[in-house]
Amino acid sequence: MLRVLAVDDEEPALEELLYLLRADPRIRSAEGATGATEALRRIGGAVEAGPDDPAAIDVVFLDIHMAGLTGLDVAQLLAGFAAPPLIVFVTAHEDFAVQAFDLKAVDYVLKPVRRERLAEAVRRVAEQVGDRSAPVLDTAGDQIPVELGGVIRFVPIDDIAYAEAQGDYARLHTATGSHLVRVPLTTLEERWRTRGFVRIHRRHLVALGRIDELRLDAGSMSVRIGTAELAVSRRHTRALRDLLMRQTGR
Repeated sequence: MLRVLAVDDEEPALEELLYLLRADPRIRSAEGATGATEALRRIGGAVEAGPDDPAAIDVVFLDIHMAGLTGLDVAQLLAGFAAPPLIVFVTAHEDFAVQAFDLKAVDYVLKPVRRERLAEAVRRVAEQVGDRSAPVLDTAGDQIPVELGGVIRFVPIDDIAYAEAQGDYARLHTATGSHLVRVPLTTLEERWRTRGFVRIHRRHLVALGRIDELRLDAGSMSVRIGTAELAVSRRHTRALRDLLMRQTGR
């Protein structure tokens, strides 16, 4: 449920925007400001009060052409805040879209505002707010939190046999199943290096102690972990072999 501040120095346009926003079930509250100065005062107070305060603001729907400071000026000022709200520009002018997205705007909605187009902007905001509130992964501890059916559970790192890169995510494989977490494989590699995990391929990070077999075939190497056979890239072959030799004392 989003908390919104809409900013426009033309009151009829502001009232219409607020009407449309308040009709969206994803909006918890929508308040208006009739100028940049008022908006900055309210946003500054909300940021200082913190995200749990009743006056908190998740997103600002911001007109560009206003008397005094423009919407672009406001966005530039907000960029200096420690935890600014998200920004959606709502304007009658197409010419500022590049500048808007340079300022990290979530969306750029043209007037007259259509209900369907505004709903899409709200969806994009809700998605980003959800990403912000996702649990932080304690990948340096003894356990890692994973989401299963809307419930956060903690998987012991010692139970993980290998991790597989899937874009900006990683899939963790254990003896009982797999879990997708919102963390890049490179981050896990850095943090789990001291726990015996080693990179064998751009896609795979394995627990050294979980390797059951090392296989050589026509100059290529792979490892078997349980029923999974994972290729070892050429750049990692020698380092992995040396590590395994040292581990077995050969």
